[in-house]
Amino acid sequence: MKKNSCGGQSNSKPDRKAIEKKRRNDMKNLCSKLASLIPHHNFKPSKEIASQQDQLDLAAAYIKHLRERIEKLKRLKEEAMRSMEASSSMMERTASVGLTSPVLELRDLGSSIELVLITGLNKNFMLYEVISIFEQEGAEVVSASFSTVGGKIFHTLHAQAKLSRVGVETTRVCQRLQELIKSY
Repeated sequence: MKKNSCGGQSNSKPDRKAIEKKRRNDMKNLCSKLASLIPHHNFKPSKEIASQQDQLDLAAAYIKHLRERIEKLKRLKEEAMRSMEASSSMMERTASVGLTSPVLELRDLGSSIELVLITGLNKNFMLYEVISIFEQEGAEVVSASFSTVGGKIFHTLHAQAKLSRVGVETTRVCQRLQELIKSY
């Protein structure tokens, strides 16, 4: 068995320097792996590679951003669920009560808008006019459907902002749609 010059220990037992070097290499690899998981658009443009401290700071900021986004999406989901419950109760009420004038419900779902319009069969309602209002206000209709139940027609439109940075002012859309409905 060989002995080293530092006190007669064998080579089979790792020394403190080797253990520390292995620990530092492991930490470096873990930091690199963490940095690789962060989307590149979150890095600030820099000609030199960010230090490990910078990478950890970016990772922490990104995790915080993700948590905030999760909370925002949870709130939006809850609002959408409440809105769907309100919509179904509105449909039940209109089905049981005679419809004298069109019923309009506009829901802002963040980057998209949902319109539920309930009219009677005797109303000659032009759906293309509704779509025109959406387009003039900066929204693109991505789906439109209708169904006839009893003496009522249920129109449902889904629209998204053409430019997500600009968005769509739902109060303006709602006001213009109400004016359109009143003209019929």
